Amino acid sequence: MIDHDNRIIHVSAVVLRHPETGRVLSVRKRGTRMFMQPGGKPEPGESAIDAAVREIREELSVDLDRDRMSLLGTFEAPAANEGGYRVRGTVFTHPPVEVDSPAAEIEELRWVDADSPLGDEFAPLMVDHILPALRASSL
Repeated sequence: MIDHDNRIIHVSAVVLRHPETGRVLSVRKRGTRMFMQPGGKPEPGESAIDAAVREIREELSVDLDRDRMSLLGTFEAPAANEGGYRVRGTVFTHPPVEVDSPAAEIEELRWVDADSPLGDEFAPLMVDHILPALRASSL
């Protein structure tokens, strides 16, 4: 959902870890340069968790178990690909799953170490909020 009056884009996102390495999945949508967590905008009347499950199915061809998802938090940051907008992300975690290849509008997958510095090709929401929240929650 996009709130044009307040210039806020509401999204649901999911932190997925690689089953063997524990690295965090990031995705880059076709026609953009920024990597971020997979997810997207809820449809009208759709809950944040249902939007997250649907988006992961569409973008990665992976079915998540909504009962195994946990809320990491709701965070706000400058939007990565929409200048002048902010993104407000409701972010969930899910136990590790196999992700083989991108689907739908996803062009590239990149697994990253949550404890390593990331370059400027990563979304502010991921770098400034999601990864720090992951590090804090694993203490």
